[in-house]
Amino acid sequence: MEHVTLRLRRSSVDPNIEAMNDRAGHRIFLLSPAYAGGERARMILSERAEFELARKLRDKQGAPIGEVFAFLSGLYFRGKIAYATVFARSARGIPGVFIITPTRGLVDAATRIHVDDLREFATVNIHENDPRYRAPLERDARRLARKLPARSEIILLGSIATGKYVEVLLGSFRQKLRFPADFIGRGDMSRGGLMLRCAADRQELPYIGVAGAIVNGKRPPKLAPRRCLVAHRVLATPTRGSGSENCFAAQRGSGLS
Repeated sequence: MEHVTLRLRRSSVDPNIEAMNDRAGHRIFLLSPAYAGGERARMILSERAEFELARKLRDKQGAPIGEVFAFLSGLYFRGKIAYATVFARSARGIPGVFIITPTRGLVDAATRIHVDDLREFATVNIHENDPRYRAPLERDARRLARKLPARSEIILLGSIATGKYVEVLLGSFRQKLRFPADFIGRGDMSRGGLMLRCAADRQELPYIGVAGAIVNGKRPPKLAPRRCLVAHRVLATPTRGSGSENCFAAQRGSGLS
């Protein structure tokens, strides 16, 4: 596959983007995964671990992969799963939120996994040239692309500046593959905090196409601290967003700091 070159620059969002967001009939989210080989993974895999999620993972029924990855990753993945849960517009027979995995391609975020699954994920580092990662992801991306209704978007919540997701996904989704414009210039922690706020406020970010994207520029100002923002409250009440209004505008009018 031809390599994708992304020039990076932060710029103002085209005023037509919000109208394009509203025209999308269905919006499916693809979330980059949490790292399954770190300290928090060892914690949840320990046979001595007695907290609820660890017990679920060992249980016959397993634990939802979205919950497990949120534990592994912390703020960044919590932000992604909360945001995607609120704003997904699923099509009939297609989940609204998928997680990109190191070895299993695209997995519905509600899918339950077990200890052995998590250990398997830890054996493969995600790289676009590793067939153990790439082959199942390309397979599932092609299947999903064939099922998508005409008025659909695929929103990637993950790194755009490297080829490990973009190179693999762009061949199947082409112009349907988009990402939040406000990711530009932000690191993982800032993106996670931004998505948690937008999910809590029910204010959706604007999206731009990945193909030919110019996504680089100076780092935006840090997010102002808030007194209270609870991720599980967002996940507990997933409702459709009110549109593509940038959540920064909502923050300025909310009186929260």
